[in-house]
Amino acid sequence: MGKTETPKNLVVGHLNKAHGTKGEIFIWPLTDHPESMFAPGVDLYLSDANGDLPTDPPTLRIESSRAYRRGFLVRFEGVHDRSRMDGLLDRYVMRAMDQIEELAEGETFYHDLLGMEVVTIEGERVGEVIEVYELRPADLLEIRGPEKTFMIPYISEMIRSVSVADNRIVLDPPSGLLEV
Repeated sequence: MGKTETPKNLVVGHLNKAHGTKGEIFIWPLTDHPESMFAPGVDLYLSDANGDLPTDPPTLRIESSRAYRRGFLVRFEGVHDRSRMDGLLDRYVMRAMDQIEELAEGETFYHDLLGMEVVTIEGERVGEVIEVYELRPADLLEIRGPEKTFMIPYISEMIRSVSVADNRIVLDPPSGLLEV
């Protein structure tokens, strides 16, 4: 698989359903920073019906936004009635990577984890990250080794370091975890 390229756009939400009749849409956030992603004045790109970003994607500018339950109610400029909203539903919205704020110390984009080499604190190669699953109570890394695949919780008790520059994760697994 190898290291993945940095995408030009990042998926930040899913347009779930219309709310009322005046153009508000409920967005399910797919970001750790929804307050800045769904702020008035922010431009988002609309995916096609398959979830892919077209060559010349429609741009949606947020006119107003407010927190609502576990998401946000957003009104886009030029979308003020129910019929116009219906064409946007069940689509993903993306934001240009150059518009995403810098990550805090210790934060990593999930796409940066894909393709990373995973080694133990003793230097033994475990494999390569092929998928990240967002679950509760902890996210899981799927790591493909030379002979088997491992599901490792992405928690500080096991993950000792993550280096995007070195393309490496250092793991301190409990005794017997890699023998299962």
